[in-house]
Amino acid sequence: MSVGTSVLGSLQIGYHTGNVNAPAKIIEQFFNNTWRSRHNQSMPDQSLTFLWSLSVSIKDFGALLGSLGVKYLADSYGRRNSILIVNALSVAGASLMFLSKASESFEVLIMGRLVFGLFCGLVMSLNPLYIQEVSPTNLRGAFATLNQVSFASGIFIGMVVGLETVLGTEQYWALMLSLSLIPALLQYLVLPLCPESPRYLLINQGKESQAEAALLRLRGSLDKVYTELEEMKDEAAHTQTGVTIHEFFRKRSYRQPIIIVLFVNLGSQLSGFNAIINYSTKMFQARFDEAKFLTLGVGAVNVIFTLVAFFLMERAGRRRLLLTGFISIAVCNLLMTIVDSVLHLVPDLRSLQVLVVFCLISMYELGPGPISWFIAAELFDQPSRPIAMAFTSMLNWGGKFFLALLFPPLLKACSAYVYLLFMAVALAAFTFTWIRLPETKGRTFDDIAEEFRGAEGIPLHDKPRFNTFS
Repeated sequence: MSVGTSVLGSLQIGYHTGNVNAPAKIIEQFFNNTWRSRHNQSMPDQSLTFLWSLSVSIKDFGALLGSLGVKYLADSYGRRNSILIVNALSVAGASLMFLSKASESFEVLIMGRLVFGLFCGLVMSLNPLYIQEVSPTNLRGAFATLNQVSFASGIFIGMVVGLETVLGTEQYWALMLSLSLIPALLQYLVLPLCPESPRYLLINQGKESQAEAALLRLRGSLDKVYTELEEMKDEAAHTQTGVTIHEFFRKRSYRQPIIIVLFVNLGSQLSGFNAIINYSTKMFQARFDEAKFLTLGVGAVNVIFTLVAFFLMERAGRRRLLLTGFISIAVCNLLMTIVDSVLHLVPDLRSLQVLVVFCLISMYELGPGPISWFIAAELFDQPSRPIAMAFTSMLNWGGKFFLALLFPPLLKACSAYVYLLFMAVALAAFTFTWIRLPETKGRTFDDIAEEFRGAEGIPLHDKPRFNTFS
C-alpha cells in the first residue's frame, strides 16, 4: 500500500510525458489562434516551432530546478510528508494547463508545464528514497522498480488518451491535460494512512518507538522488526548526523559512489532512449501512414519490459541487468545507424527499423531505465542519501532536457550517424559499470556503505570482500 500509493506521483509524470505527442498539431493551432486574436496575424513558423519546443522541454527544465529542493524537504519533513507536500505542485500545474484554453493564454499552459516540472524533479527523487527505506532488503530493488513501472504506464496511458479518437481533440485537449488530478487527489486520500520511513524516524529523528511502530506496520512480524531495528542502529552508529552539500562532494568515501551514479545516469539518459521516446512519431510518420499506432507500440513495449525488470531485479541483480542493458543499447544504436543509412536504397528495411526501436526501448527498461533512478539510494548512507537522490534527479532531468534540445540539430548535422554518438555513450557506461559497480542485491544499506568506507584509495574491483562480480 505504501509503495503503490507513492508511485502514483510517477504515474502523473509519465502521463504528462506521453500525452503531448499525438495532439501536438492541435495545441500548436491553439498557440497560433491565440497569437492571431492578439495581433491580427498568424504566428511566424519559426516562432511557433520555438514556442512548442519550449512548452515540451520546460517540464524537464523545471524538474532540474525542482531537484535542488530534495534534501531540504526530505530531511525537514520526512519522506512520506514531502511527497504529500510536493503533490500540491502537480495539482497546481495540471490546473494551470486546464485553464490555459479557457483563458486563451499559451503562457498559462507553459507556466503549468513549468510548475509541473518542479513536481517531477522532486517526486522522482523522493519516491525511490521512500520506497527503498520502507522496503525489506530482499525486495528493495523490485519495489523500487515499481516507480519506473508506474512512470512507463503513465506514458502509455498519456499516449492513448492523447489520441484524436479519445481526448486529443480541439474540444477536449485541455480536459485531457487535467486528468492527472485524479491520481494526485487519490494520493492525498491514501498516503497519509501509510507509515513514515522507519529509517528517517530512527536515524534522522532519533524516534525509536515511532520507528518500531512504523516497522511493525510494514513487516507484521516482531522478529523482523527487531532484526531490522538492530541493523538500523548499527548504521546510525557508523554515520554522522548530517552531511552538507560541500561535505558530500569532498568526503573521500563518497567519491566512488558519486562517479558510479554519474556514469550510470548519464549513460542511461544519453544513450538514445529519450530521443526515440520524444521523436518516435515524427520518425515513423516519414515512412508509415499510421505512425501514431506504432508510437503506441513503443509505449506498450516500454510498459512490458519495466514489468520484466520488476520480476528479474531480485533474481539477476542490478549489475547484470545494467550490463545487459547498456551493451544491447549500444548494438541497437549501431543497427539504427546502418538501417537508417541504407533505408533510401532498401525501403523494405523500414520494418527492421521499427524492430530495432522496440529492442532499444526494451533493453533500456530492462536495466538502465529503472536502476538509474534508485541505485544512488543503495550506494549512499542515510545522511547523504537525500543529496545523492537530488544529484540523481539533476543528472536524469538535465540529460533529458539537453537531449530534447540538442537531438534535432544533431540529427540534421549528423543524419543517421547521430546514433553512433549514443552508441559511444552506452559503451562507456557499460565499461565503467563492468569495472566499478558492485552488486547491491540482497545487501543491507550498512553493508554497502561499509565497503565504500573501507574502499578509500582502493580500487573497488580489486577489493576481495566487494561483491562486484557475483
